[in-house]
Amino acid sequence: MSAAFGSPILGDHEHVEFDSEHHRTIAAVHAEWLAAALATGPSERAAAEAAVSQLYRLAGHPQPEFVWVPSPPAASELISTSGLSEGGPFFTGDRQSAHAGIAAVINASKRRMEVRVNPPRPPRRQGWQPPPPPEEESEPRAQARQQVRDPLKTTVSVGIAVGIRKITPSISGYVTWYGQHEAPWIAHCDVGRRLGLAQYSPEDAEVLDIHCAIAKSTGWWWPFDQVCVMAERPIALLTEPAPDARYGQRRLHHRSDPAIAFADGHEVYAVSGTIIPKWVTTDPTVERINRERNVEIRRSAIERIGWENYISESNLTLIDQAQDPGNDAGTLALYATPPRVRPHGRILLVLNGSRERDGTRRRYGLPVPDGTTSALDAAGWTYGIKGSDYARLVRRT
Repeated sequence: MSAAFGSPILGDHEHVEFDSEHHRTIAAVHAEWLAAALATGPSERAAAEAAVSQLYRLAGHPQPEFVWVPSPPAASELISTSGLSEGGPFFTGDRQSAHAGIAAVINASKRRMEVRVNPPRPPRRQGWQPPPPPEEESEPRAQARQQVRDPLKTTVSVGIAVGIRKITPSISGYVTWYGQHEAPWIAHCDVGRRLGLAQYSPEDAEVLDIHCAIAKSTGWWWPFDQVCVMAERPIALLTEPAPDARYGQRRLHHRSDPAIAFADGHEVYAVSGTIIPKWVTTDPTVERINRERNVEIRRSAIERIGWENYISESNLTLIDQAQDPGNDAGTLALYATPPRVRPHGRILLVLNGSRERDGTRRRYGLPVPDGTTSALDAAGWTYGIKGSDYARLVRRT
């Protein structure tokens, strides 16, 4: 392997015990990059422009003019209407475009660093092989993946970035760089360096430092030959801990306000991690719910008005009802869904086995197989057992 690309300090599968200082470093890196990903308010424009200018230099292009807009959707609109994207993403005449050159620099460096901090496993021999030993997940590289990269992917890549992409039209052929929301891969490479798991070439370390500076100073951005379009960070970004968030995973959430809001009025609504249309929060009605084809959005809207209200106002037909043997004082009620929503569909209304913070127990509906006629069979199906077996339960487990 060329020394110019750097090499791992540790062998690919060498076992190294973590001491308390390593654990503190991992926790600090996760907290630092989670804070960057969730940061709101005005960008640090001077720092952002200086870092992006370095990438232009590395790609062999002069410093661009920086144009700032209040949100990613505003950036997409500006790019589409100004003609910035008309030359194509790859070449300006016979010369590689700034967009293509910067993408090449970033992607090549990113691949090299990720291989250093997380080397590929040797190919497994043919035939049955025993599973990897469980202690392998306590090794430094596994800890870095589990406690830094993966939880940040859940929070940022699968949550926040998806929400913003839903309101941001894509620019055909062009890559959007996410600034603060590239935290998962940046943090993974950063923690590898700070723990001594990998060393990078000076060139790759420079690219990593540049990305650290961009991610801590601004939001999304788009490079062109003479102009770089920079989007401000959100003015609000609201989350809650994800269920069973062992390593600090969070999800977009707010019951009444936008979960993501930008200064120009662009916003994203989300409840418990589900991206929803604004009407689900501001004006949910049975008519809108029954027209909605997305199951998760429909469920969120029903929970907004309450399952009892939805069932009453929708005039759902009660198919069967029974006491819930696995839930003290609970009742199972099986309803037919409106034909225009799902012909022969079924919803099982149940009482939550656990109490809310205020001591109440919430009712909620579960979709069950079409045509089901027994409430006990429907409840058993949700546990993967027969209704007759569910009927013999003493308590919910």
